Amino acid sequence: MRFLIPLLFILALPGYSLATLYTYVDDQGIRHYTNVPGDRRAKMVRPETQWRQSKPKIRQLSIKKTIQRQKQPRRLAAAGIEEHIRRASFEHRVDPLLIKAIIKTESNFNQFAVSAHGAQGLMQLMPGTAKDLQVTDPFDAYQNISGGTRYIRSMLDNYRGDLQLSLAAYNAGPGRVSRFGKVPRIPETIAYVRKVMQYYRSYQRGGSPSTSINVRRLVTIN
Repeated sequence: MRFLIPLLFILALPGYSLATLYTYVDDQGIRHYTNVPGDRRAKMVRPETQWRQSKPKIRQLSIKKTIQRQKQPRRLAAAGIEEHIRRASFEHRVDPLLIKAIIKTESNFNQFAVSAHGAQGLMQLMPGTAKDLQVTDPFDAYQNISGGTRYIRSMLDNYRGDLQLSLAAYNAGPGRVSRFGKVPRIPETIAYVRKVMQYYRSYQRGGSPSTSINVRRLVTIN
């Protein structure tokens, strides 16, 4: 502590700047700090060039952190998702509560969700399906909802409004449903149709289904 006090005193002197600093220990064991090396035992402790070179490194690190923060995706608020659902339902003539039930089952309203199979975003569009639907960014909430709504609309048209067959085709692909003419006996697809229908009925009754149940395992992109 006694060595720190002389240093603080030097730094506090009027007009003192961080130029080259020297230090030495005298015969009585007392450490001295000075910017005038009058004693042969004095050794330089802070060259002025070292101080100047340290500034850009600190600044570059700060800029790098700022850029990283700017690149982090921002999650859309629930109100924003609701607005996108209303818009997509109007454009593609699909009940907004059905869209909401599909999103609930597919991603639990996580717009950055990715399934183990590679399906992406709120309505879990596979990359090939997203490309066919002209969805350029599957993690953009409106693009994803609009594309997924357009897809379920085409399934409803293909199966003459049969909701369960349409949902099965959304999950397993229309080829499997057309082949069997009914919901294929695939455990994941059966569970998927059941969950969407459960959520859909709950929304129709004005309820709010639990957010803890998901059919697919999902991860989040950061």
